[in-house]
Amino acid sequence: MQINLLVIRTSNPKALSLFYERLGMVFQYHQHGNGPMHYSAEFGGLVFEIYPLLKSQETADHSLRLGFDVDSLDELILKLKEVKVEIIQQPIQTDWGYVAIIKDPDNRKIELKQILPKQVTS
Repeated sequence: MQINLLVIRTSNPKALSLFYERLGMVFQYHQHGNGPMHYSAEFGGLVFEIYPLLKSQETADHSLRLGFDVDSLDELILKLKEVKVEIIQQPIQTDWGYVAIIKDPDNRKIELKQILPKQVTS
């Protein structure tokens, strides 16, 4: 089994799509049938969509935690700091890779991970 779709909802889809574009996603703005206009990006076999809140929702779910592999974590963190993205954890080496944690505009924690190549020992 493999995940192929992730939908998050927000009160400000445009702002959230701009945030995730800073992480490297490329969105299309469209709708399916009579559904709401929304943003959609596809990468690594996953469709990642940003929809407006449902009428019954007052706030976005901020308990969801997302994780993304990135190419150059240090460079990305520097760019995110320039635009005042909240950095919860600066990049550190862990058992799972080189990791930092940031927050998106809806206060979701986002784990960014760069897997560093293994060092060759002689």
